[in-house]
Amino acid sequence: MSISIATKDQSMSFRKPGALSRRSTDEWLLGGVLAIGMVGLVIAVVAPLYTLLSKSVQNHEGEFVGLQNFATYVSTPSLVGSIANSLTVALLSTLIVTTLAFCAAYAINRTRLPLKGLFRTILVLPILAPSLLPAISLVYLFGNQGVLKELLMGESIYGPIGVVIGSCFWTFPHALMILLTALANSDARLYESAKVLGASPFRTFLTVTLPGVKYGLISTAFVVFTLVITDFGVPKVIGGQFNVLATDIYKQVIGQQNFEMGAAVSVILLLPALLTFIADRWVQRRQSAALTSKAVPWVPEKRAVVDKVFTVILVALSTTILGIIGMAIYASLVKFWPYNLELSFNNYRFDLMDGGGWEAYWNSIRMATYTALIGTFFIFFNAYLVEKLKGFVIAKFLFHMMAILPLAVPGLVLGLAYIFYFNSPANPLNGIYGTMAILVVCTISHFYTVCHLTAVTALKQIDPEFEAVSSSLKVPQFITFWRVTLPVCLPAVLDIGIYLFVNAMTTVSAVIFLYSYNTMLASVAVLNMDDAGDIAPAAAMAVMIMLTCVTAKLVHWAISRVLLQRTQRWRIRETEGTTS
Repeated sequence: MSISIATKDQSMSFRKPGALSRRSTDEWLLGGVLAIGMVGLVIAVVAPLYTLLSKSVQNHEGEFVGLQNFATYVSTPSLVGSIANSLTVALLSTLIVTTLAFCAAYAINRTRLPLKGLFRTILVLPILAPSLLPAISLVYLFGNQGVLKELLMGESIYGPIGVVIGSCFWTFPHALMILLTALANSDARLYESAKVLGASPFRTFLTVTLPGVKYGLISTAFVVFTLVITDFGVPKVIGGQFNVLATDIYKQVIGQQNFEMGAAVSVILLLPALLTFIADRWVQRRQSAALTSKAVPWVPEKRAVVDKVFTVILVALSTTILGIIGMAIYASLVKFWPYNLELSFNNYRFDLMDGGGWEAYWNSIRMATYTALIGTFFIFFNAYLVEKLKGFVIAKFLFHMMAILPLAVPGLVLGLAYIFYFNSPANPLNGIYGTMAILVVCTISHFYTVCHLTAVTALKQIDPEFEAVSSSLKVPQFITFWRVTLPVCLPAVLDIGIYLFVNAMTTVSAVIFLYSYNTMLASVAVLNMDDAGDIAPAAAMAVMIMLTCVTAKLVHWAISRVLLQRTQRWRIRETEGTTS
């Protein structure tokens, strides 16, 4: 692929009569497409959230009652205790995960350990499994008939202990990826200066390493806190009588059909997520560049003691992750735990179990595929318009703000908002309620922000001169998008697609309120089978979800290699046959 760039002065010489009108026409057409995208985000995000907020201040008859629902919740001891439980579990999990993830990221980036690639692959495996999998595995490990229950010294896994361990398991990869990025770059001059000044390794760590990654640590803490406090799967499976805000919403809506109280609890759950989101945005704005143009890349020295210590840490973390995943796989193959430990595939005969059968699994495949295909196209093209379309400043700003909003909205809250909005008979879109379409729309909306930011980051790396030259040559902008922008940004596009597919397969909170009898999903089937006492089949379905995500990642890797070799060849500088 050959790309040539002209300067602004050169591009003006290419302009022909009528080019300005053609460009203006293109801009108006693309502006109309952006307006359609804005309407889509209003329908998928803004309107449902507004309906949820309205419902939280109404009674059963739809009359405005102000803060009465919140007052009722706060005055009920059994309910208000959930706030303290949620905060306790989230804070404890954040402290544990941030500490362990930092140690792992430091070991991978700042030591001379062997097999770093293998360790890194193992440590991110939990991101491919639903949050229900570690909870089920912990039941087999530390439950009433668990193989390691003696390690708890009489304490029960059904409660805060189980919720914290399960939450740490599935949030660990998210923290690790942030801290790996934070620790990836460092200036060797700072470490050389510290060494010349006689600073000890520990003092150098405190005065050079930690300040350099402090914003990464803060962002990690915010992300983990938000993920834990809004999670529904782990506390639902292993929380027992230990109530948290997420399970309170589920009980109010599903158990008691008290939708108004469910809306009030959702607003309460929305507040900590919104506050952490705002704080994280503030922290990222204050962050400055870690490397300057004069920086010298730092290469870690070989330190025998330090390397051995961090080897032990990585081995322990990897063993724990593989042990939890391995226990879930083993439990799914056991005939009847713990009385008949023979191995068979009886637990994979989902059609004989409560929970939707194999149809639920194939529904998840369909939903994840639709989400990846439709979501990738919609997100990337609209991000392109926001970043590359000239004019329409206010519209682009509003679209970007709406695209950021879903990051602060828990999946359970968004799902309940969809009930209130799309289940209303007065809504012209009421027909999609209970169909596969609403599951796809909700899932895309739930994970919209990360994909949007990924696309914008990739698009910012492309010089605006491409559009300027194309406009001067009377080339429609969508042709430039197809021939230049899309091939250049193809790695980001593929990453968005696999991100949406994996999250669509594993999510449960965003869809728990929206499925119908003919759109049952695999992640929901895991929950239903666990409720029915079919724990081994639930483990089997969770394993199937994880294996599907692993397979999808391998397919993504293979497709990426083939496509990127063809479309990214221009990135490789050819030196053969050239003369100096």
